[in-house]
Amino acid sequence: MFEDARAAVHAAKRIAVLTGAGVSAESGIPTFRSNGGFWRNNRFEDLATPEGFARDPKFVWQWYEERRRGIAATRPNAGHEALVRLEERTPDFTLITQNVDGLHDAAGSKNVIRLHGDIWTLRCTKCGAERVSREELKDLPPNCKCGGIERPGVVWFGEDLPPGAIERAAEAVQRAEVLIVAGTSAQVYPAAGLIPLALRHGATVIEINPEETDFSDEVTIALRGKSAEILPQLV
Repeated sequence: MFEDARAAVHAAKRIAVLTGAGVSAESGIPTFRSNGGFWRNNRFEDLATPEGFARDPKFVWQWYEERRRGIAATRPNAGHEALVRLEERTPDFTLITQNVDGLHDAAGSKNVIRLHGDIWTLRCTKCGAERVSREELKDLPPNCKCGGIERPGVVWFGEDLPPGAIERAAEAVQRAEVLIVAGTSAQVYPAAGLIPLALRHGATVIEINPEETDFSDEVTIALRGKSAEILPQLV
């Protein structure tokens, strides 16, 4: 089964990859839903909704700034690095990620679609201006030059994805010969909908995850294990 997956990856000229929190967990970043994850002591309604931010922007920013500092102390792992090598040798390669930590960018990935935004981006709630800052934010909540309050540039519950993101992801998946699905439980839509889309268009779908997911019985090949271990071998 593994050799079949490896052969498919090496033969493909058009590859799409969908990554989730499990890829970053191997760099030491907790997932949001797992035991001991980011939500263990807080309600997501207070931290990841526009309503929660409107109620207490300082509290939300204190939590996100703690996350930012934690991420800043991590490094891309072997899984991230393997995807960079795969992109370098694949004529048509698209990396679609649900992660907001920027580790794919730090590893060197170029063609990245960030479905859920970027934790290093700050967006003004008044004028909509965006800026990227990796510096520690000491005055919370941060303010835009226009005087408006800035918010984290991530997609919160109940919000739309970044304009054009899912459309570009769907186009990449539909033309892909191979779709690699790594480190995601495939429970969050519309990202999870990319898997059946790839299957309908004849792609070989390779799932890499330590545990079974809702799509494990439907994908072409399901490989059990950590992405930081399997991706380098696959590539």
